[in-house]
Amino acid sequence: MFKHSQLESVKAWVAHPAHAAMPLHARVQRAIRQLIVDGVLGAGKPLPASRALAQSLGVSRDTIEVAYGQLHAEGFIERRVGSGSFVAEMTEFAPGRRLSQRDALHRNQAPKLSKRGTAMFGSGGIREQLLPRPFVHGVPETRTFPLPLWERLERQVRKELGAQTLLHCDPQGTEPLRRAIADYVNLERGARASADRVLVLTSSQQALSLCANMLLDPGDRVFIEDPAYYGARKAFDAAGLECVPIPVDRQGLVVDQITAQPRRAKAVFLTPSHQFPTGATLALDRRLALIEWAARHQTWIIEDDYDSEFHYAGKPTACVQGLDPHDRTVYIGTFTKSLFPGLRIGYVVLPPQLVKPMTVARTLLDGHSASMAQLTLARFMEGGHFGAHVRTMRGVYAQRLDVLVRLVRKYLSGFVEPRVPVGGLQLPCVLTCDLAERTVVDAAQRVGIELLGLSGLQHARHGEAGFLMGFAAYTPLEIEGAVKKLAKALRAAAKS
Repeated sequence: MFKHSQLESVKAWVAHPAHAAMPLHARVQRAIRQLIVDGVLGAGKPLPASRALAQSLGVSRDTIEVAYGQLHAEGFIERRVGSGSFVAEMTEFAPGRRLSQRDALHRNQAPKLSKRGTAMFGSGGIREQLLPRPFVHGVPETRTFPLPLWERLERQVRKELGAQTLLHCDPQGTEPLRRAIADYVNLERGARASADRVLVLTSSQQALSLCANMLLDPGDRVFIEDPAYYGARKAFDAAGLECVPIPVDRQGLVVDQITAQPRRAKAVFLTPSHQFPTGATLALDRRLALIEWAARHQTWIIEDDYDSEFHYAGKPTACVQGLDPHDRTVYIGTFTKSLFPGLRIGYVVLPPQLVKPMTVARTLLDGHSASMAQLTLARFMEGGHFGAHVRTMRGVYAQRLDVLVRLVRKYLSGFVEPRVPVGGLQLPCVLTCDLAERTVVDAAQRVGIELLGLSGLQHARHGEAGFLMGFAAYTPLEIEGAVKKLAKALRAAAKS
């Protein structure tokens, strides 16, 4: 028979509310199994007869028989005809076994990771706000997305292709979507793309990781903007690359500092349409100089065109990839900013010689992107809905940027100076007061406002202090309320 404490332990496990969804026999079986795993019931110890245990627990004998049968099938107990049921001889669960002091110490230590694993874990990863609040950057307006239209197109795909949408698809991406992406970037971004050069991925972050690991070796140098997009820096750091910061001015990346470098790099990463986070646009002469430099030294240009759809002053400059006749540019795009984050579709337009290697490497990461979403997006683009949505949101976002700039100048004057960008989804603001950047960010967070500090995006944190204010996902009324709340929080911080 069980000891009183063992029987009470089984009763408590069976009665626990967290286990209520399990069938009764499963609860009994799990409770006894746990006693064995914990070493409370040692090898060879007899279990109560099924009738006696059923009476003690107030359940039917059949319930106990099913529980014992499962324990026997899993190898935890032995059942001997005429003798009863006994805990199986398993040294792993020796009677009364407890962790030694040394074992307990090892269990509580940080795991032994590879150098790359340590770098990835140490980076903190990329954390996205599940429910964005003002002023989270880089988040589009999703509440007005034409969801009924999207659902109708999705139903059309299911009706026409049926079970085919449930199968694996081409790891390079479905042909209709690759063709639609190529047509779009050629028309709107002046790219030199074709369907066979497009690789559909889950995100621009995945594209950056692929570039870091497929085009460069640990220890290789990569030129990177300063300040820079944190996701790129973390991807390059995790791959063991040496990031060499190149300053950014009002005309974008200072390319002269690249061409003058005595030690060459294997690649350069840039956000030329709307530099992240300053919003500067890379001047045409610098684009051409960079293209010639890459061709001369056989290096790669990694162009992240993350939100070029949203340009508010004049026509956007053609992408670097479209100006590059030497095929040294990897062009990265995403639908996370232009449509909605939950879509999880990004893409790269690759030089022809990189298509097969990058596609094969992609199969080692996640195989392929979901075909249903790809095919629905393809129809959304083919029907002209994507272009119409972008044009609508461009007007909405331009208005929201104007509202935010006006409110910042009205309520935050004396604290910050807005640096109005020509496009994008966030407004850079530079501190003009004596408050430390960390103090400002913390004060905002205490009142429910998220600001991304600029210093963390800069090499050695030597640049201007300030923050980014995302505006795309928030109505003018929401923006006004949040700016007033932020102003009050900063006034309080200044007094303390």
